[in-house]
Amino acid sequence: MRPGKAFLIAGGVIAAGALVAFTVVRAQSGYTKVVTARVLRHNLVSVVSGTGQIKPKTYVNVGATAFGRITHLYVKEGDRVRKGQILATIENVQAQSGVDAQQASIRSARTDIASYVAAEKTAEATIAHSQADLEQKRMDWQRAQELYKDQLIARQDFDSKKAAYDTAVATLAQSQAALVQARAQTASARGRYSTAVATLRSDFDLLDKTVSLAPFDGIVTNMPVREGETVVVGIQNAEGSTLMTLADMSVITAEVKVDETDIVNVALGQPADVTVDALPGAVFKGHVTEVGDQALLRSTGIATSQTTTGAEEAKDFKVVVTLEDPSSQLRPGLSATAKITTARRQDTLVIPIQALSVRNPATLSGKSVSTASADAALSDGSADPSIQGVFRLRSERGKLRAEFAPVKTGITGATDIEVTQGLRQGDEIVIGPYMTLRTLKNGAAVKRDNAAGAAESTGFGG
Repeated sequence: MRPGKAFLIAGGVIAAGALVAFTVVRAQSGYTKVVTARVLRHNLVSVVSGTGQIKPKTYVNVGATAFGRITHLYVKEGDRVRKGQILATIENVQAQSGVDAQQASIRSARTDIASYVAAEKTAEATIAHSQADLEQKRMDWQRAQELYKDQLIARQDFDSKKAAYDTAVATLAQSQAALVQARAQTASARGRYSTAVATLRSDFDLLDKTVSLAPFDGIVTNMPVREGETVVVGIQNAEGSTLMTLADMSVITAEVKVDETDIVNVALGQPADVTVDALPGAVFKGHVTEVGDQALLRSTGIATSQTTTGAEEAKDFKVVVTLEDPSSQLRPGLSATAKITTARRQDTLVIPIQALSVRNPATLSGKSVSTASADAALSDGSADPSIQGVFRLRSERGKLRAEFAPVKTGITGATDIEVTQGLRQGDEIVIGPYMTLRTLKNGAAVKRDNAAGAAESTGFGG
């Protein structure tokens, strides 16, 4: 082949390629490439997440109830204990001496009572004897009166019988007084005995306070003291007044912080899945048992009601999730994440979250929003004129155009959101790219560019 002819052929091929490229570019000019998806029906779950730590529902700081040196610690941090188990003992020499002395006083009081009761019995017997003697002297005196009246006895004998009778009366009175005195002494001794018993109870209480017992079944989570240290009765959590912290691990909770934008969707009783960093792969079922009503500053954890600063910063709310079947491997303080199911929808219309756009009607292009779409944009009384919607594809004279359709939304899932008004199943909507959606105009001509995996990443088909 001649060189000149080869050049002509090559030039023709290049010209043809340029013509094809020019035709393609011209055909695509004025179009915006978009990624699309169909509006479908799915089951949707709305989940709110929060991070925090594992905490027992019930825990107590076992404080010192007596002043003195720790003589023995029977447990160590991490040990499981039973209710009533001895945890620690404090020196008890003085308390034990007080108990011993009071017990001796009680024994002495019992002896005194027995002695006074015996004195009562003696006094009662003496009274019985005096009454019998008085009765005899009274009869002798009556006979003496009759005999003296008949002049059958001398005056001396009459006076003797009278004196004997008077003496018997006095003796009975004396015996009765002795019985009253004996009973008073017995009552006094019983009073001293009751006082001694009450004092002994107090002394026993002081002695018992030198022994610390577990108030419930649990686990020792903290022990800030050592054997031989001196502890004092003081303010809770003050240094030297707390022996250990005991947690009841029968009811375990996950105390997490939920962002202020999500807390309105959280309610008591909602189910939750709790994961713990220390136990990968394990998921613990639970339910919400407490929703805090005080906002906590994210930087400090202090409630907003307790701070005087006016700085605007992110806030969280405390949410407590009680685990339904906790593991024995769980320990207080372990980092935890709770995923709370706030709502479920069965077979509902859903779209990818990224498909939503917010537009001001004034910024939409000269083409008006469709009547059907406008009906979906029901006014909520807000002063904000912005409309939330999606761009729906419609065919116009063989061309695809993006029409802005206002929508009403429901619950939000991980990547999808429920549509309650404004779309129908099967509608094709624009879901990307993100930068294109930000600037896309109502009525703009578009071309599908659903590259492999672009739609798959959202779970929707193109």
